[in-house]
Formats: sequence, C-alpha cells, structure tokens
Amino acid sequence: MTKILTHSNLNKMRSYSAVFSSTSFSRLLREDDYFFMDSRLIEYDNSILSDKLTTYLDYLKFIYKELINNYRNEYIYKNTLINGLLLKKYSVKDTIIINEFRVGNSIADTVMFNGTSKAFEIKTELDSGKRLPNQLADYTKIFEKCYIVTHKKLIEKYKKVDKNIGIIVISNDKQSLNIEEIRSAQINGQIDVNFLMKTIRTSEYKYIVKKHYGILPKMNDFNMFNVCKELMMEIPYKKLNKLFLEVVRKRKSNTGKLRTFSNELRQLALAMNFNSNTYNLLLEKLNKPITL
Repeated sequence: MTKILTHSNLNKMRSYSAVFSSTSFSRLLREDDYFFMDSRLIEYDNSILSDKLTTYLDYLKFIYKELINNYRNEYIYKNTLINGLLLKKYSVKDTIIINEFRVGNSIADTVMFNGTSKAFEIKTELDSGKRLPNQLADYTKIFEKCYIVTHKKLIEKYKKVDKNIGIIVISNDKQSLNIEEIRSAQINGQIDVNFLMKTIRTSEYKYIVKKHYGILPKMNDFNMFNVCKELMMEIPYKKLNKLFLEVVRKRKSNTGKLRTFSNELRQLALAMNFNSNTYNLLLEKLNKPITL
C-alpha cells in the first residue's frame, strides 16, 4: 500500500472493498437496493457530495480510486489485469476469459483460452501467498501457461517460485495502475486427464471423446466417467489440448463485450456475465442522482 492506514481508515477501506460484490449488484438490479452504497455515503462521505459527485456511478468511481490509492484488493487486481493486459494484448474475437475457474482443490482467479490456455493467480499486497505452491501445482496439471499477478514491490518474493511460472506486476502511479509482464511463462506440455475430467463439464468431456473417436461408446450414468477418462488418456497431448481449448471456448461468455463496459466495472461484468441489456439497466440505475 502507498501509505500506512490508521485503524479507522483501514476499516473504511475494507468497507469500500466490499462494495464491488456480485451480491450487492444483484440486489440493486432486482430490487433497486442502494443500501450497499448509501450506507458508506452516510458513514463516510456525506460531506463530499457536490456538483462533481452527484450520481451513484460517480460514487463508485470515487471508491475505485480510493481503493487504487490505499487498498488494492483482489477486485482492483482482477480489473487491472482485464483492462491493462488481457484487453490490450489479446484479441477478444477468439478468446474467452473466465472468472474463478475451479481446478482440483484450487480456484484460479482468472483464466483465458485462445490459442493457448492461461491461468492467472493474483497475490495482492494483502495476501500471504501460503497456498500458492499448491495452487500452482494444480494449475500446471492442465494449463499451458501459468502466471502470478502481484505488486511490483513483491517481485523478489515471487521470483523464487518455479521459474516456469510467469510473473506479471502491477505498480501504482498517482491515481492509476500500470501492469507489465516481467517474466514469461514457459509452456507446460502435459495434461493430467484425472484433473481435466474433474475440471470440465460432463457434456464437455463427452464432446472431446466423440470429436476424437467419431462416436461415443456404449456407457451408462454409472460408468460414463471412467469410460471417457480411459479413452481420453489415449488421446495424444497436442490433440487433447486442442480439443480442451475448443470445447471451453464454446462456453457462454461476455468476453467480446468487455470493452463496451466502464473500466471500473469490467471485472464485475465478467463475474456476473452481463449482457448488453443487463449492463444498460445497471448504468441506468447507477446514473440515478444521490438523494440522501
């Protein structure tokens, strides 16, 4: 963090941090429930309401800047990864970005599928990193490239991790964040079928088997998993990886629309899989004047 926070300011930042939650925005969309923002305004920010801060969207942007400067939580890192790297470096035409993708006993913060599969594990200044070795061990079982996303001042700490893992760093400059890949991820040329089977959906592993072999074998609900697993173990790595990428890219995703959403809200839009209509409804509600 850029400065040491007092106990009261730390509580304030933690309270701000909770604003960007899917639950809160779901209630806003369904029930016109503004309490998650009104409560912060009343407790912390009633005095700053002015001609420049008149709508709830203004207030969200204000909170976002406060978090950038004082309390860079996971949401800030995820959103910066989307804005500063994924949307700038990669074409969204043939890309799918997924939020919180379960792999084994771990959940990758952000994953991306295009010509390769990539997993991004975020370690903010607020994280301990204790679980990182186990997380990376899981991700490398199915992903071609794995990255740690962390703050610039923690580079030396995470450089000690497996050199096959890429490192992406975020640094703060006034009220903005910069992002840079400082170590490339090495390609992992293997897939653990046991992990893959437990990661993808039933319809997806059946698709892989049928696409490779031309037909699905006779099976029932009781032996389907094991039959498909045995067949997938016989598929050469390059073909299996290609089919893995192909089937996951068929999932419903709003990746192609992320650029049309406000910078501060892209991670939220990804997590909640907003379509254009839902996002426009949200903007309509956020542009409502604050009347306390």
